[in-house]
Amino acid sequence: MSAVLHTSIEAQFEPLSESRLEAVLAIEQLAYEHPWTRGNFTDSLRAGYQAQVLHAADTVLGYFVAMQGVDEVHLLNITVAPAHHGQGWGRVMLDALAVWARGQGAQWLWLEVRAGNQRAQQIYERHGYRRVGERKNYYPAAQGRREDAVVMSLKL
Repeated sequence: MSAVLHTSIEAQFEPLSESRLEAVLAIEQLAYEHPWTRGNFTDSLRAGYQAQVLHAADTVLGYFVAMQGVDEVHLLNITVAPAHHGQGWGRVMLDALAVWARGQGAQWLWLEVRAGNQRAQQIYERHGYRRVGERKNYYPAAQGRREDAVVMSLKL
């Protein structure tokens, strides 16, 4: 599957593989205070989760990892490389995820997002996700603290 945005960059999706893992880990380190580890990614791949990389030639623009359930898909990680924020790649990945989830027979998409990540929450809301709950102390935070998660869902 390929995607083209107004920036005239042609991007393509491919399954996350060992050959792209170093680039993905580098983006994780840049993007998050508490990034996923190599083990988180390799465990996800071993479990058969849907893990896709969006790239333009050799440049990784972003990636997502999602877990399929009976009639739902749970988005575990979606990240746009910080150098490519604001270019619409998050929307492209959310669209691709929804298309894949529908193809798997899912009726719902679920995710958690840090309560303090207003930018991501706005992106999800513009994409049709609704806030449906909260998970207390869900995420690790600075100095050994914990941060709440906002639970969001999208009816497919």
